[in-house]
Amino acid sequence: MLPSTLRSLATVSVLAVIFVPTLTHSADADRPLFPKDGPTIPKGLVPIFWPKDNPYSPEKAELGWLLFFDKRLSADNTISCASCHDPKFGFTDGEKISKGIRGQFGGRSAPTVINRAFSLDQFWDGRAKSLEEQAIGPIANPIEMGHTHDACSSGIDAIPGYKKRFTAAFGPGPISIDHIAKAIATFERTVLSGNSPYDKFEAGDKTALSEGPQRGMKVFFSNNARCDSCHEGINFTNGKYTNVGIGMDKPKPDLGRFEVTKKEEDKGAFKTPTLREIAKTGPYMHDGSLKTLEEVVEHYNKGGIKNPWLHQDVRELKLTDQDKKDLVEFLKALSGEGWQHIQAPKEFPK
Repeated sequence: MLPSTLRSLATVSVLAVIFVPTLTHSADADRPLFPKDGPTIPKGLVPIFWPKDNPYSPEKAELGWLLFFDKRLSADNTISCASCHDPKFGFTDGEKISKGIRGQFGGRSAPTVINRAFSLDQFWDGRAKSLEEQAIGPIANPIEMGHTHDACSSGIDAIPGYKKRFTAAFGPGPISIDHIAKAIATFERTVLSGNSPYDKFEAGDKTALSEGPQRGMKVFFSNNARCDSCHEGINFTNGKYTNVGIGMDKPKPDLGRFEVTKKEEDKGAFKTPTLREIAKTGPYMHDGSLKTLEEVVEHYNKGGIKNPWLHQDVRELKLTDQDKKDLVEFLKALSGEGWQHIQAPKEFPK
């Protein structure tokens, strides 16, 4: 996760039958979906860090795009990555709790893929240490895609169109789950959001935010609300895990990060999500229990849900009705651009 010192930067389809793909599939026919030199970085963000063992290439990114939307990665050909991370819902599914094969429900809401390039640990509880690890986790989850990694990779390997694309991206040889992970992760790192009204305002365009969002920005960064104590940096998250009380009043609450670390202080703690595109990625919280941004603001205004592990910064704020309204307007001003051109492929490799 990017350090807090970067907060200053926040303020300022049978496509597969050909060996080397044509990389223009966006709404603008003259704009490559995956440019040779990588995606354009929207204002307000920083350059993407590409792992040494998984550097960017347009062939790999497009391959990951196809795999991301392909339901053949699931055991019964009914679920793709995009089933829970759909562009129509800001790369979430718009549901309280996500659903996998055979209509099975998990226990958590699907977080957005947007700006995952700027995060290290993945999932609400941080159990995956990289996007590559995260990308293939759901494939073998019996509630999500219900496959095995071996069966998935051998199934994809048997599709001639994919075989050619994997050869173009990784060289000759059998398709492995590692290749699938690297391709999907490469695509996911191109899903970006920046150049929001907030970014434009901070870059000097004082007309980019009206008076309401400007007041809301003051509330957000105030010594009272201190929203930026967790939602900081270019991606409006510190990447840490915090107990804000959600679900802790249930008989058997989801203990979140504790299930990974087994540390007492991590009980009920979940990863602080990005606030970019937050207006499009509801319902909110790890359990999808808050339907609107107004409900989210009111949750914090009341001081969360009391429990022994509640974070010390979660306390009653005593915001006025106007403060709360303005804060919501500011959160909406964090919606930007850089991902809207990404849509599902019209055809898949055969």
